[in-house]
Amino acid sequence: MELREQGESCGKNRVARIMKEHDIRAKTARKFKVTTNSKHNMPVSENLLKQNFNVGIPDRVWVSDITYIRTQEGWMYLSVILDLCSRKIVGWSISDRITKKVVTGALLKAIWYRKPSKGLIVHSDQGSQYASKEFRNIIQRFGFKQSMSGKGNCYDNAVAESFFHTIKIP
Repeated sequence: MELREQGESCGKNRVARIMKEHDIRAKTARKFKVTTNSKHNMPVSENLLKQNFNVGIPDRVWVSDITYIRTQEGWMYLSVILDLCSRKIVGWSISDRITKKVVTGALLKAIWYRKPSKGLIVHSDQGSQYASKEFRNIIQRFGFKQSMSGKGNCYDNAVAESFFHTIKIP
């Protein structure tokens, strides 16, 4: 349709043939796999971040999320903790199961690596892993504040979502 709008006369078979001759492929959508179970009875924290992703001091706000990636061992779940100031990964964990262990592992690695002060905001979606007693206990033990995105609002955790997008694009 874009070629026709530019005044070119051609059909889809011709475009397909030329693309094949030049080894050009259309970018296809990947299968979507749900990684957030927000239908649970566990406590949900207030959204302290409110899409304010500009943080000028390291280790004041971390964001976290889970995604799935294909590996030689099959599909695995990756949880990351990103520092909003530097946009660097400060903790990560990988597992073949999407459990609270994958998010607590990433958080504990980040704490061990960065040794943040009390008052750090840890922001995530409302997934059951982040609402779990184990994850919340770690937050409380270190004097951090938990923040969660609005239900079903991916824009509230856009920095983590954007990072996952960059590692999934070939």
